[in-house]
Amino acid sequence: MRQVMAAALMGTMAGALIAPAAVHAQGQAELAVTGTGEIQVVPDMATVTLGVEEQGMTAEEAMTAASDKIAAVLAVVAEAGVAPEDVQTAGLTLNPVYETPRDDVNRPPRILGFEAGSTLRVTVRDLDGLGGILDSVVREGANTFRGLDFALQDPAMAHDDARREAVTDALAKAAVIAEAAGGSRGAILSIREEGAGAVRPEYSARMVMSDGAMPVAPGSLNVTERVTIIFALGE
Repeated sequence: MRQVMAAALMGTMAGALIAPAAVHAQGQAELAVTGTGEIQVVPDMATVTLGVEEQGMTAEEAMTAASDKIAAVLAVVAEAGVAPEDVQTAGLTLNPVYETPRDDVNRPPRILGFEAGSTLRVTVRDLDGLGGILDSVVREGANTFRGLDFALQDPAMAHDDARREAVTDALAKAAVIAEAAGGSRGAILSIREEGAGAVRPEYSARMVMSDGAMPVAPGSLNVTERVTIIFALGE
């Protein structure tokens, strides 16, 4: 009796183990591959952050000096053809300038005057004129530069080209993997865009120059896209 019950129990356990394997064998095998597309494009615009800093005995004197200089900078930027919507005030500062005592460290520092500053963010859409603009603003009193970033005015086409490269990459990878596994790449079951990667600068020796102007090297930008494609895996 015990032998019969043991045999029945073993048969039940064997059925529980075999059944999922049979169901899995009846399902469609799938292959998921992520493709990456990366292209290089030449930027066609730049954003420069610049400004002026001036000192005065009083806060009003410092602010007036900074205001006069930034007004002159704005004027030459407008004369260069930069549109008003491409010029933005990015910051205003006013700080006391302290004397640092050297003979008596216990004596509190004395205010010698004030320093005022104004910062502009200027977008230049004609890179051939960028060097000339930089020279002009320096002559008019710009004495701080806090960044120069290159970009694309219309990045949509570059991202579309990168997406095409990503799909091509995924198709090629899937064919190789399927062949190595002894099968074939079947129909596409789904496609999921993974999103764009960072647009990274890639510097080169290409220079944008005008007569006597500051030379500028825009280099190129790397635009990256990724897609994941799920294929049916054929035999």
